[in-house]
Amino acid sequence: MKHIVEVNGIKLYAFHGCLPEEEKAGGNYTVDIYLETDFSEAASTDDLSKTVDYVIINKIVKQEMSIRSKLIEHVGQRIYNEIKKTVKNIDFLRVKVTKECPPINGDVNNVAIIIEE
Repeated sequence: MKHIVEVNGIKLYAFHGCLPEEEKAGGNYTVDIYLETDFSEAASTDDLSKTVDYVIINKIVKQEMSIRSKLIEHVGQRIYNEIKKTVKNIDFLRVKVTKECPPINGDVNNVAIIIEE
């Protein structure tokens, strides 16, 4: 049996980007976390300590997004690394960082990176 935990649509305002105006003005970002784990014991005992705590995932994302990076690839890797370090018993992890309305001289809704094991 596969057990999946998702924390989707974490909305943040951050200051990532290579352009000086991105550092000053910032922009909107969305982060989605998908992970596979075994939460059989939590499902049978109703014990939070036996599964992934969404509050911890959200805290890690907010913490790493608050540290400025030029590239969303860099901040995404930091989020990935911190989740792997902090949360135990993860069989698979996917981190998606989406930058809304990127300043790329075109009509683009967003750009995104995905890091997965």
